Amino acid sequence: MLIPILYFFIFIVVIQISYYLGVFRKFAFADAQKITPKRIPITVIVCAKNEEENVANFIPLLAEQNYPDFEIVLIDDASSDRTLDIFEGFEKQYPNVRLVKVENNEAFWGNKKYALTLGIKAARKEYLLFTDADCYPTSKEWITAMSSQFTMQKTIVLGYGKYEKIPNSFLNKIIRFETLLTAIQYFSWAKIGHPYMGVGRNLAYKKEEFFNVNGFIEHMQIRSGDDDLFVNQASKAKNTTIAYTLDSFTLSKPKTTYKEWLTQKRRHIATANYYKPFDKLQLGAFYCSQLLFILLPIILLAFQFQWILVLSLIALRYLVAWIVVGFSAGKLKENDIKFWFPVVEVVLIFTQINIFITNIFSKPVHWK
Repeated sequence: MLIPILYFFIFIVVIQISYYLGVFRKFAFADAQKITPKRIPITVIVCAKNEEENVANFIPLLAEQNYPDFEIVLIDDASSDRTLDIFEGFEKQYPNVRLVKVENNEAFWGNKKYALTLGIKAARKEYLLFTDADCYPTSKEWITAMSSQFTMQKTIVLGYGKYEKIPNSFLNKIIRFETLLTAIQYFSWAKIGHPYMGVGRNLAYKKEEFFNVNGFIEHMQIRSGDDDLFVNQASKAKNTTIAYTLDSFTLSKPKTTYKEWLTQKRRHIATANYYKPFDKLQLGAFYCSQLLFILLPIILLAFQFQWILVLSLIALRYLVAWIVVGFSAGKLKENDIKFWFPVVEVVLIFTQINIFITNIFSKPVHWK
């Protein structure tokens, strides 16, 4: 009985190492990215619903970007707080800010994709740069850094959306590690020519890419996925690239309670069910192999069966994974996270199991 388990464990270790060395190393060991400023016209799009505090603080940071030709389209999605009033004030204050007011529509009640569609259609520039209302750029060169990755062929740019660091918070380490691991995955798959997702906190694409796939129409009934489902549908090897210079990052305020973060992750994981079959397969294989890598050696070591070999395989996998995660964390300025890798990974794995089971029995709540 233990011999098949040992062979299966060896197979799982091979799968894990194959992911880290065959896929994730493409980003981890990529050359430093250079910025060649371009002067292409950019529309920055921000969609907000009941975000009065965040938009008051963060929209001025967008308006102060050091870029020669850009506008900001602010979309108020039927907010019930002071978001619209604040947006109207910004429209008067900044000449390059325009406002799109979205009223509740019975057919698209509370659907962010409907609001974004109106904002995209209102954009006067051909290149669109998206961020969320609770995000802000880490530099005044954010637009420059993101737009610099556009070429005649590369018309979708995947960026990195960091979360603020909260000292002495283990939850914050989990959130930031999960964000880092997700970025390693979608950056690496994009590097090898199979992009499958991006994050709306930091995403850019040419307007024609939106209309080439008829916008969000294929998944309009799915409340989430204005970012990852769009990229999953529209991105290809020839039209997608990534941006990972320091100036290209955005920062977001992280959740501060486990319940809030769990609710957020439930939405993200539920959306992944609508990815293309290969993308669901590769993600499922990675997460299942992660789980089995934790569980199988517990059985083998409990019986002290080939314990030297088992411990050697565990050490090998952690060495390979730690190196790849470490180099990736360095690129994305998340260096402190790599020291917590073994502990946080285990917590994250069992958190994801909890989310999968919970989503089976109840639907996650979407856009506010």
